[in-house]
Amino acid sequence: MKRILALIAALPALLLPVAAYAQVQAPAAADASAIPGALDRAFGSLGGTDGPGMSLSLQLLLIMGLLTILPSLILMMTSFTRILVVLAILRQAIGLQQSPPNQVLIGLSLFLSLFVMAPTLEAVNANAIAPYSADQINAEQAIDAAGKEFHKFMIRQTRERDLMMFANMAKAPKFQTSADVPFSILLPAFVTSELKTAFQIGFMLFLPFLVIDIVVSSVLMSLGMMMMSPMIVSLPFKLLLFVMVDGWSLLMGSLASSFG
Repeated sequence: MKRILALIAALPALLLPVAAYAQVQAPAAADASAIPGALDRAFGSLGGTDGPGMSLSLQLLLIMGLLTILPSLILMMTSFTRILVVLAILRQAIGLQQSPPNQVLIGLSLFLSLFVMAPTLEAVNANAIAPYSADQINAEQAIDAAGKEFHKFMIRQTRERDLMMFANMAKAPKFQTSADVPFSILLPAFVTSELKTAFQIGFMLFLPFLVIDIVVSSVLMSLGMMMMSPMIVSLPFKLLLFVMVDGWSLLMGSLASSFG
C-alpha cells in the first residue's frame, strides 16, 4: 500500500523532471550514476523490498501535494480543456446563462475525457502501474513509462506551428523525432492547440444560432416590436433546433472523434 501511495504521489513529477532527466542524461554522463534510484531513496526504497517506509506525515504531505497539482494535470495533459470550452461556448450560443449549470458541464467534460483518454490510461496501466505493482520496475521507470504514454497523446493533438513557436522561444535545438520534444515545450504548445481547436469548433456551433437571432431580430423590427428583446423570442427556436437535430449526441460524438 505504501508503494502505491508513493507512486501516485510521484506521478506529478512526469511534468518536467522526467523530460529534464532525459535531456541531461547524455551531456551529464559523469553524474548519471547518481541519478538512478534517487526517487526510490527519497520515497523509502521503492525499488526494493527492504528499507524503511515513509512516515505518516510524509505520506500526508505527498497526498496533499498530489491533490494540489491534480487539477492542473487534468486540465493540461488531457482532452478536458477542449471539451469544457466547447460546451461553455455552446451554452453561450444558445443564450442560456445557467443551464446546464457549471457542475453539469464540468462533470460531463470529465467523463467524456475519461472516454477519450481510455486508450492512454490503459497503456499507462499496462506499461507503468501493473509492472510497478508486480515489482518488475522501480518508481523512476514507472513514471518514465507513464510520461511516454501521455507524451504520445499530447503530441498527436499539438500543431507543429505551436511546437515550433515555443521551441524557438526556448531556443531549443531541432528535434529529430516527436519523442524528443520535452514536456517543458510540449505542455504550453498542447494547451495552445487545444484552445485554438475549441474556438474553431465553437465558431461552427455559433453560426446556426446566430442566423436564428438575426432572423428573429429582423422580423421583430419589421413588425415594429422594438421594445421586445430578440433573445426572449429566439431562445425557444434555438432550443427547438438543437433538440430536433439531436444536438447533444452530435456534439458528443464530434468531440470524441476530434481526438482521433
